[in-house]
Parts: sequence; structure tokens; C-alpha cells
Amino acid sequence: MLPGIKQFDLTGRTAIVTGGSKGLGAAMAEGLASAGANLLLVSRHLDEAEAVAHEIVGNYGIKAVGFEADVTQPEQVAAMTARAIDEFGRIDVLIANAGINIRGPIEDLTYEEFLKVQDVNVNGVWLCAKSVTPHMKAAGSGKIVILCSTLGLVGLANRTPYATSKGAVVQMVRALGLELAKDNINVNGICPGPFLTPMNVPIADTEEAKKFIIGAVAQERWGDLREIQGAAIFLSSDAASYMNGSLVTVDGGWTAR
Repeated sequence: MLPGIKQFDLTGRTAIVTGGSKGLGAAMAEGLASAGANLLLVSRHLDEAEAVAHEIVGNYGIKAVGFEADVTQPEQVAAMTARAIDEFGRIDVLIANAGINIRGPIEDLTYEEFLKVQDVNVNGVWLCAKSVTPHMKAAGSGKIVILCSTLGLVGLANRTPYATSKGAVVQMVRALGLELAKDNINVNGICPGPFLTPMNVPIADTEEAKKFIIGAVAQERWGDLREIQGAAIFLSSDAASYMNGSLVTVDGGWTAR
């Protein structure tokens, strides 16, 4: 076992980051690259994924590749995994981050909108985890990090599709962590609070959002994207080798109240 800070070293390891072309996904990818990891950045928009990959390579000198895939499509997820193996020969880390949010009162939402959120946020995570698991088992180790959200732990009005989906992946972390522990695969979740991601920019200046940030978040501000990196590096590294089925909240104190 490496001592101290060296446990966080990811040099030579390969990480797949879904939703890796923007927001928290891009920030976490950059964090892993700073620790030495090579990356497959997955997005539905190839040009965006390749642009972020190019920037990260320039900044950190690791190998990063952009890849186009829709995580709700099993054949595209299989192609994602195959590309990582072909490109790097191994998959050490999966950060299952791809997600969407459709907000509104329940009477204004359609059933199709509800299902769409579940499909990406729950089914997509499950498909990605299922796809990488055989490779991690064969290698004798692996880290699966699932982005869960504080809304998987507490409720918020007008968020039934999103909160439902994130509650589901909280339970996925626990169940899959128990299932894969015997295979030396660590499955853990990150529960971000209100980060100023592209998903949240449209509501950032609303009175409702401002009151929430002051009233519910102890630090009384939005999270900066770089502030998710520590949790991502930790759960992807040997430093988290005795964690399984755990949730790390990065929420400015929201769920402490």
C-alpha cells in the first residue's frame, strides 16, 4: 500500500467519464487528469468531448480521447467500453455522471418527461456499470463512482423526476457496492449540492434560487466546479480502498441542516 498522499496517484490508470464534456463531468475529468489518469470522455456531442479532451491533454500531458455515445443505448455503451479497452487496454475507473433535469410542478410535467429523466439518470448509469464490470472483475480491481445528488437524500418541490432518479441511484450505489465488494471493486457515490453547472445556470438568478442558496446552504453560495474534484479523485484512487456503498456529500452544508 502506498503511503499518505501517494494513495491518490492515478498515473497509468484509465477512467471513463460520462457526461464528460461540460459541467461537473469536465471538472472531474480534469481533476483525474491532474492525478495522472488517462481519460475517455463520453458525450452525445463528439465535438464538445474532443475539445475538452484536447484541452486536458495540453494542460496535463496525459492521454485523453473524446467519444460519442448515448448512455441510454446499450449498443452505444458497449461501444464506449470497447473503445476504452482498445485505446488504453484497461478500465480502472468509471465516473457515471451523465444526467438531465426536467423541473416543474407534477401537474405540468408529462409522463414522457418523467420517463426521460429516469432513462438517462438511472438506466444509463446501470448500463454503464454493467458494461465495465466484467473488465474490472478480470483485472481484479476497479472503482465505480456514481453521481447521485443531494436530491437523492432530501426532497425539493417541483423536482419529482430528478429527485426520484437520484434516490434510485443512491440505492444502486448501495446494492452494487455490496455485490461487487468481493471482486475488489469499490462502488461509491458523490452527492453534489447546488453547483453552478450549465444545468443550473437557467435558474441561478431567479428569486427562488437566491432564497434557497441563502436559506438552505450553510456556505450561502453556489459550489465552484473545481470543488467537486477532490471527492472524484479520492473515490477513484487507492485512498478509498475501504469504502463501498458509501455516499460523499459535497453540498456546502445543505444536508447538515
